[in-house]
Amino acid sequence: MNQFQSWYYRQPVALRTIVAINVAVYVLAQFLHLWPGGLQFIMEHFALHPVFPDVLLEPWQLVTYNFMHTSGGLGGLLHVGFNMLWLFWIGREFEQMHGSQQMWTVYLVAGVGGGLMCLLLQPLFPTISGTGVMPVVGASASVLGVIMTVAIMYPHKQIALLFFGVVRLLYLVIGFLVIDALLMLSTSGTAVAAHWGGALTGFLYAKNVRGELGLPAWLGGPGSSRRRRSSDGVWTRVKGWFGIEPNGSTSSSSPSRPSPSAADDAKQRVKDRSKEVDRILDKISEQGYDALSDDEKKTLYEASES
Repeated sequence: MNQFQSWYYRQPVALRTIVAINVAVYVLAQFLHLWPGGLQFIMEHFALHPVFPDVLLEPWQLVTYNFMHTSGGLGGLLHVGFNMLWLFWIGREFEQMHGSQQMWTVYLVAGVGGGLMCLLLQPLFPTISGTGVMPVVGASASVLGVIMTVAIMYPHKQIALLFFGVVRLLYLVIGFLVIDALLMLSTSGTAVAAHWGGALTGFLYAKNVRGELGLPAWLGGPGSSRRRRSSDGVWTRVKGWFGIEPNGSTSSSSPSRPSPSAADDAKQRVKDRSKEVDRILDKISEQGYDALSDDEKKTLYEASES
């Protein structure tokens, strides 16, 4: 038990919180199967009912459904299990590189995007049962949003799959979405729409972070970045670590101006450190965070520290 606690608290804070909430809600739902009235209340008010304008009366459903896995039996266990495993495999590295705020933002925004896609497509793919529109639950939209974000920001990112070998993460996402499209032909399409909406939101989020959409910076976290660069937040911290202001000038508590040679040395150190951070980020993209040496992890950590 102590080993599990030690391992748990070593995980990134946003990731472990998201996983804990999903697992706790799943366990609660299993107990609520013994109290149908309680489960019905939860499903009515916290699962996503993709009916407009009814959802406007309970808009929190666009967020809460992302943390709900309520099915019982083996199917329900596999649902929450695979979602959390994929989130851990991809999200852990993403949060270590970009921070907890970015992780929370991608997870929640992608979930909301998936919910909005459900609202848009539900009239085109209505449920075939006579009991009304089926509620949507599960973290799949958010998880796909996180995976798509990583796949777009790091297009050379690879992952090893059983029976398939090593494939690019982007190809994996595309394959999953193609399967989803085929499933949409034989189902109501509502949950599948959530998958597509989450993936599309992750795609747009990553494009904005890379500075390719021209949207406000707050929609993309610390700022824009290219694959071979860290985010503006990291670069700002790196410059601050060496006493360099965002406009490129040096800062000092002393009113005296540093000598030209000292300024040149400082600029060279920033340039060298920037190249080293670039190299480390490329290595993470190709081999994963765990492939870094202790010195490389320390360098990345120091560069991202405020």
